[in-house]
Amino acid sequence: MPQIPGPLTVISPHLDDAVFSCGCLIAAATDPIVVTVLAGIPDARLDVPDWDRAAGFDSVLHAVMHRRREDANSLAALGARPEWLDFLDGQYGKTYTPDQLLGGLARSAALHRGGTVAVPMGLFHSDHILVAAACLRMHAMAQAMHATHPVSTMDDSRGEPAPLPPLQWIFYEDAIYRRLPGLVQRRLCAWLQQGLVATPVTFALARHQPAKARAVESYESQLPLFNAEQLADIAAPERYWALAAADGRPG
Repeated sequence: MPQIPGPLTVISPHLDDAVFSCGCLIAAATDPIVVTVLAGIPDARLDVPDWDRAAGFDSVLHAVMHRRREDANSLAALGARPEWLDFLDGQYGKTYTPDQLLGGLARSAALHRGGTVAVPMGLFHSDHILVAAACLRMHAMAQAMHATHPVSTMDDSRGEPAPLPPLQWIFYEDAIYRRLPGLVQRRLCAWLQQGLVATPVTFALARHQPAKARAVESYESQLPLFNAEQLADIAAPERYWALAAADGRPG
């Protein structure tokens, strides 16, 4: 089985996606950090959106602070640390471009450690698709840097600090969405049209499933909102992909 070159950094769209999609990988890894992109604290005066209201929250500030606590508890159970970026969850009405998210990710200390980076495929939900687009650009930048400056960091064209090229990049299938018909296949086809070929990457993670299950329980405000099939998918084996250029160069 392939090894997980440490340390591990997982990029998560929301405050739960990393554990739902990669909990076993996090439990198995060395010095894991989860960088949640859309974890910013919204203006307390905002109306409570439907999702937060369904989860039992009466204010957006209460919702995000409570979910951060859930995330911290879940990650601690897996031996991981959280890093929360200031971008807002899409339900709070703020929009971003992939380049804006890329700038925030490039400033993340976790992305300067090398090791392994796990990022979402972006199968469904506008927030996941947006974060995945930023991660794909970051992946391309890191691979280009590695080809020319394999041991040093550089600044990108906007003057932002760029991450140290990791030893290994992997793309994870977004839990609760990967079972929707055709979504994984569409993402693989889209990559192929971009000149990228995907190869499955398999890790020996089964023994970490009980730890993941316990960590998932920390997201008590979110779990009641999922149906039985979505909950079953969170408990299913995790799946990962590596990308390379169709001409054989790193992706």
